[in-house]
Amino acid sequence: MAVGAHSQQAGDTVSVACPLPHVVDLCVELDASRSVDPLSGPLTYRWNMGDGTTLTGPVVSHCYKERKRYTVQLDVVDDKTGEVRPAEKMLPVDFTQETVLNFSAPDTVRVGQVITCDAVDSQLPLCQNLLVIWDFRDGYVTNGRRVQHAFRRPGQYAIRMSLRGNGPDPCPESHCVSRPVVVIQP
Repeated sequence: MAVGAHSQQAGDTVSVACPLPHVVDLCVELDASRSVDPLSGPLTYRWNMGDGTTLTGPVVSHCYKERKRYTVQLDVVDDKTGEVRPAEKMLPVDFTQETVLNFSAPDTVRVGQVITCDAVDSQLPLCQNLLVIWDFRDGYVTNGRRVQHAFRRPGQYAIRMSLRGNGPDPCPESHCVSRPVVVIQP
């Protein structure tokens, strides 16, 4: 998913609005029901999901915990004879090629409390030399995948995180997302 908003420039606190982060699900649904031959007798479909999980049935759903590449292997078992047809189908599942704009930050903090914001899951896969820029909307701007900050005044701030990548040519424009944080008195 690509978000169309442009990122802010360093120090710019009045630029375009950045939407809330959108977390891309790491889930798949696989369907082998079209390959069922009623004349072949009862079959068991065994799916090795590539992360140590095995599921059975002609249709399965699975959610992964990590954003990486997996290979799903479908083994078909003839229930009558017990014969296993291993690797009847091999399916690549690749979560590394999606644009992901997300970061973690607390919802509420106290004035002076150090918070950590983390954009480890964010990625622009078509880009090289990715830069992560943070604007805490209180005059403080920094960069890095994981940063710390303490607000000096109470209020509500929309923390902005933007990703900027350099080339090659298909690298999309920079993107940003924001997440509100309420800062209260100690």
